[in-house]
This record gives sequence, structure tokens and C-alpha cells, in this order.
Amino acid sequence: MFGNTKAFSSFAVDDVAAARAFYADTLGIEVSEDMDMGLLFLHLSGNREIVVYPKPDHAPANFTVLNFGVDDIDAAVDQLAGRGVTFERYDGMPQDERGIMREGGPYIAWFADPAGNILSVLQER
Repeated sequence: MFGNTKAFSSFAVDDVAAARAFYADTLGIEVSEDMDMGLLFLHLSGNREIVVYPKPDHAPANFTVLNFGVDDIDAAVDQLAGRGVTFERYDGMPQDERGIMREGGPYIAWFADPAGNILSVLQER
């Protein structure tokens, strides 16, 4: 039924201007806006688009809302840390000193956007 539709993902933030700066300037993603609706569009490779919308009573998701696949997680973590990104630490997760978990699946490191939504960089083994 939905095999030929254009599906997209979306998530909320409490401050669209802060989100725009973070996604465009810190992460280097192409971002456009619908000023009338207050929406951001994150333009990713492969003509994929993520919609970011304002929600005044926003509560950050307690799960990863967006994963960025990378070829070299160490380089990605270093680059993000150099841009001021802080990596999340989770009790019971075997993360190294840089916040990278290298056990059980892809290598992964989590961080948050200004609204507290959890994002990750991950490298397939």
C-alpha cells in the first residue's frame, strides 16, 4: 500500500533557530526553512529529507532519532568534538574514553542536539 509513497521522518525541537544553527553550522547539513510553518528541512544524501518542527512543550526523545553512518567513527567523533559537540555516556554501555561503544554491533557514539534529541554517528564493522 505504501511501497510507492515518499515517506519521511520528523522530530520536534523547542527552538528552531538553535536547531538550524546546530544542523547547518555544527553538523554541516544543508538546511532549508518554511518560514510560514516554522519548519526546518534537513537535506541528506540520496534525496532524503527530515522535517524538524517546533513544539513549545517539547520533551526530548529518550531514544536515538537520527543516525549518521560514517566510514571512520574516530575521525567523525574528533571532528564533532572539535566543533563543541559533547558525547553522551550511558550506564552499562561499554563506551571508551571518547564515548564510542565498540561492542555488540556497529561502532556508535551518541550526542544531543540543542533540544536534547539524541543523535548518533555509527560505523558498520
